[in-house]
Amino acid sequence: MVVGRTRTADGRWWYECEAILPARHEGPDGTTKAMGAPAPISVEADDIAQIPGEDYSLVPTEGAVAGRQWVVEKLHQYGPDDPARRLHRRDCWQARHSDERITTEDAVARLARQAIAWTASQETGASHP
Repeated sequence: MVVGRTRTADGRWWYECEAILPARHEGPDGTTKAMGAPAPISVEADDIAQIPGEDYSLVPTEGAVAGRQWVVEKLHQYGPDDPARRLHRRDCWQARHSDERITTEDAVARLARQAIAWTASQETGASHP
């Protein structure tokens, strides 16, 4: 069961969950029986598939504003004038888990210096910054 979402300082999203695991319960009279007990676990958001039709808008969220919204992909340079890096939105289908995550301010600064290139997302047609 999902009980919260957290964005850590490195920009990664984590789901805070409770797994119901078997546990021994002892009653006041000393009898024991197996029952389910919640065990807290953290799962990286990229490793969780949402349940279709389930509303997650009420899940408590921490760190959403301060996180890193952009991903920098390292490219293979085939010519000296080819870009070495390309910028993606954090939720872009082309962004990989291993790519560097940066803040909006850092993305704007790198674009201004032409240190990175950006393109439109081919899947959604949405533009990057």
